[in-house]
Amino acid sequence: MAYLLAELLEPYFSLFNVLTYHTVRAGGAAFTGFILCILMGPYLIKKLQALKVGQYIREEHVEDLHALHKSKSGTPTMGGVMIIFSTLVTLLFWGRYSNRMLWIALVVMGAMGAVGFLDDFIKLKRKHNEGLSARAKFTGQILTGLLLGIYLINNPITVSASFVYPKDVINWSALEDSLLAADETEGQAAASKIWRLFPEEAKAVVRIEREQGRIAEEDQRAVLLGLNTVLRDETLYEAVLWPEAAMKSELTDLLQKGLSTLQEREVVRVNRLLLETTFPNAIASSIPNLHTKLEIPGLKEVFVPLSIFYILFVVLVIVSITNAVNLTDGLDGLAAGVSIISILAYAGIAYTVSRADWSQYLFLVYVPEASELFVFGAAVLGAGLGFLWFNGHPAEVFMGDTGSLALGGAIGTMALLTKQELLLPIVAGMFVIEALSVVVQVASYKLTGKRVFRMAPLHHHFELAGWAETKVTMRFWIVALLFALLSLGALKLR
Repeated sequence: MAYLLAELLEPYFSLFNVLTYHTVRAGGAAFTGFILCILMGPYLIKKLQALKVGQYIREEHVEDLHALHKSKSGTPTMGGVMIIFSTLVTLLFWGRYSNRMLWIALVVMGAMGAVGFLDDFIKLKRKHNEGLSARAKFTGQILTGLLLGIYLINNPITVSASFVYPKDVINWSALEDSLLAADETEGQAAASKIWRLFPEEAKAVVRIEREQGRIAEEDQRAVLLGLNTVLRDETLYEAVLWPEAAMKSELTDLLQKGLSTLQEREVVRVNRLLLETTFPNAIASSIPNLHTKLEIPGLKEVFVPLSIFYILFVVLVIVSITNAVNLTDGLDGLAAGVSIISILAYAGIAYTVSRADWSQYLFLVYVPEASELFVFGAAVLGAGLGFLWFNGHPAEVFMGDTGSLALGGAIGTMALLTKQELLLPIVAGMFVIEALSVVVQVASYKLTGKRVFRMAPLHHHFELAGWAETKVTMRFWIVALLFALLSLGALKLR
């Protein structure tokens, strides 16, 4: 709404233009999400108490743990509704409705929240800690991941390299020779068509440098400007100049959609491929199909190609992170605090990869639409902080599976949509440790009959070791923050 308001009023009041900046809207979203939770929290808690929507503590599970947690019995749960509702309302005001990534993230978060809500509701109806069966819960998670994966395969959120940077020109001499030849040729040729679309100042640079025998380093920027101007021109492609036989499959697929139906970034990608075809010895070939490849952190432009199997990878990410957050939700403020830190890290990553200059400098996959994920992350951050206001020890409300699955879905979706999927184990390192502690405990007990920890997940192990609940929570927050800082630092390591 704020973005639409800015577009309507900016011609009359230039001040409203600030509402088009995603940084401004992200700040507004974080503040709004927090205030909404603070305002609705007391009402929701009273409503849940009146409905007797309280947590049940299982005495038969671990006697010592029950002694520690018995005071929590009856505390309202399903507080995750607060997070989801505040995020939705916030984004309805601050979000840019035309950005599909905003809707993808919201839908996945809502779908996971719905699965969690159903699980919580069944627990409350049965007055027992057993809600949905494991099979039913996994079905909901897998179905959500499957639909997301199919969408991402068929609707790429990024394209391979588009604009031409200095590192993309592998032979300046060959490029100069081709441009000079095109300047002297008036016939119908691909290079001549490209040359005609060059800005006059770029043409002048090439003509002046003709006498010097090479393009001076300080003038290369003007040539790159000319090439990148051509990339934005929707009239570049002519079938007679670029026969289909000489085209790459990616280019053929894009052209078959029809140039008039392509988005701006796809037009730029088409023209980049035409440049590569025209100047094969001067402009480096770019990596195709980045939307189905995984970028390996720490390595420069090294990818794992998955093709159709990327769908299964998406399912794995959604199922893993949602269950990891769910396992971590066992102490007051623990899952909420760690989730906030992970969301904050991915919001920063979203801002970075949405900028062409920063992506190019850091050798990251450029995701132009990810700027709105920055706003989404800010909204979830604000709502999470507002929820934490009531969830801090001693908790007045628990998020339940409604909140834990929704937050897990949000984190997993941001990892996928920023194309930093393999950074997730670092960003969400605390969640990974919690989940691994369960895997290790179960495997050890089945194989050897012995337990590695006093109890899993790991936070209960430290509780039973004598740590106060608040100390466990705070120390886990610190570890989560260190993981998040490590992940942001890893962006520069290439």
